[in-house]
Amino acid sequence: MIVTTKDRKGWMSLLAKASPDRLAALMPNLPNHDFLRSPEAGAVMVQGRVGATGAPFNLGEMPVTRCSVRLVDGTVGHAWVQGRDRSHATRAAIVDALMQTAHASTLRGAVLDILQAEAAEKNQIRAEKAAATKVDFFTLVRGEDK
Repeated sequence: MIVTTKDRKGWMSLLAKASPDRLAALMPNLPNHDFLRSPEAGAVMVQGRVGATGAPFNLGEMPVTRCSVRLVDGTVGHAWVQGRDRSHATRAAIVDALMQTAHASTLRGAVLDILQAEAAEKNQIRAEKAAATKVDFFTLVRGEDK
């Protein structure tokens, strides 16, 4: 199976942002695997930009957990997830490895498509809440402005 960088970025991003509890519910049983890098917590510096286009500045540190696994067939998977949940990082790394195997289509339907739909629904709700607070400013010509 040929995996493109774009595809892999997509599912790794989805797994990193997924709720640890939801991922565990969708994937309760883990296949046999060995740790290349057991889950370890740390911190990364988060950068921001003024107006999303200005010069970058250091916003602060964010906790992350990383993990690397090797499946029995030799496929390697990696994950970096927000927070300090070691089982979340392990599951995400295993999904990354499985998505590079013949199990990819089954796993996509059973885990990734569900997470994608839930994330899209959450984003839609957030967008609707933001739209409800939008204020349209307009100027009327007043009589004394003539």
